[in-house]
Amino acid sequence: MDADLRAPRIASKASLRWDAVRQKPILLYPEGVLILNPSAEAILSLCDGRRPVSEIVSELASRYGGDPVALETDVWNFLQELLDRGLLLCPDPKEK
Repeated sequence: MDADLRAPRIASKASLRWDAVRQKPILLYPEGVLILNPSAEAILSLCDGRRPVSEIVSELASRYGGDPVALETDVWNFLQELLDRGLLLCPDPKEK
């Protein structure tokens, strides 16, 4: 996928929430729940359907001082896992 063209967003069936019992962020969806670590929460909080992945990576690198090149691989791997599960949408901009 081209990081400059794709703007991921959480699928409508999923919801980023705070679990008061676990005291952790979660991604809630009809078939279950994913307990998120701080990195996953930071990535998903930026998946608003407006920011391309390149901008998400830049924002995370700025916030946490990481290497953008290494970070981009990690972000894409995480996003691809959620795309495969149908929990994230990353539409082609031509389809909008």
